[in-house]
Amino acid sequence: MSRHVAIVTDSTAYLPHQAMERHGIEAVPLTVVLGDQALEDGTEASARALAQALQKRRPVTTSRPSPETFAAVYRARAEAGATGIVSLHLSAEISGTYDAAVLAARDAPVPVRVVDTGMVAMALGFCALAAAETLDSGGTLDEAVAAAEKRAANTSAYFYVDTLEHLRRGGRIGAARALLGSALAVKPLLQLDNGRIEMLEKVRTASRAIARLEEIAVERAGTSPVDIAVHHLAAAERADALAERLRERVPGLVELHVSEVGAVIGAHTGPGLLGAVISPR
Repeated sequence: MSRHVAIVTDSTAYLPHQAMERHGIEAVPLTVVLGDQALEDGTEASARALAQALQKRRPVTTSRPSPETFAAVYRARAEAGATGIVSLHLSAEISGTYDAAVLAARDAPVPVRVVDTGMVAMALGFCALAAAETLDSGGTLDEAVAAAEKRAANTSAYFYVDTLEHLRRGGRIGAARALLGSALAVKPLLQLDNGRIEMLEKVRTASRAIARLEEIAVERAGTSPVDIAVHHLAAAERADALAERLRERVPGLVELHVSEVGAVIGAHTGPGLLGAVISPR
């Protein structure tokens, strides 16, 4: 990548480690709080602890990185030779991470462009990769920001959860909150819409909901070049099966990533999550 522009994101991007190393992308971790124990998102310890806490119905909360954490990352990148930084983060509608980055950017030693992608998970990760690829091709800081914003505008994220209860507890359900009374009795399909988690459809059974998720992903992918990510939480078999069917059904598929979400997103979705991110090139 460009030696003069650095890319920073956060741990909810769930980028493959190889891609982060190849492009020099740094992910600032959010925190999951389990009782009196605070753990960094993205570690095996936090994932195990989350699973245990959810099984025992213990209180689980999450928190953004502090402005001081972002400031330290920006300083370190500047000291390593960066003359500018692109800082790409999950939707400001569901986390204060973007606001913390904005505060830190004000006093950074080099220009920092902080972007609220309105995305999360690999919907955010694909934005970071778009910026990195632009820099690899000799693009400027502004061109990298534009590439990330364009990718965000064209990317869609859909997901199935076994229950809305975890989203309700965390206050992350957005306008779909009004549908909780009836939705809790069925299997919900959700989407990211203008940075918010919104109800897309209500389906009677899990199998029908997952089949519908597949159909929506195929329709959205179309036939042009597209990248796809399949996410899950404690549902690896479901995720692998969905990924295999999408490989067969999406003619323009370029890259397909399958991964388990980290503790921060998992805390708000609960086990059984199955998501599909569709990101046209």
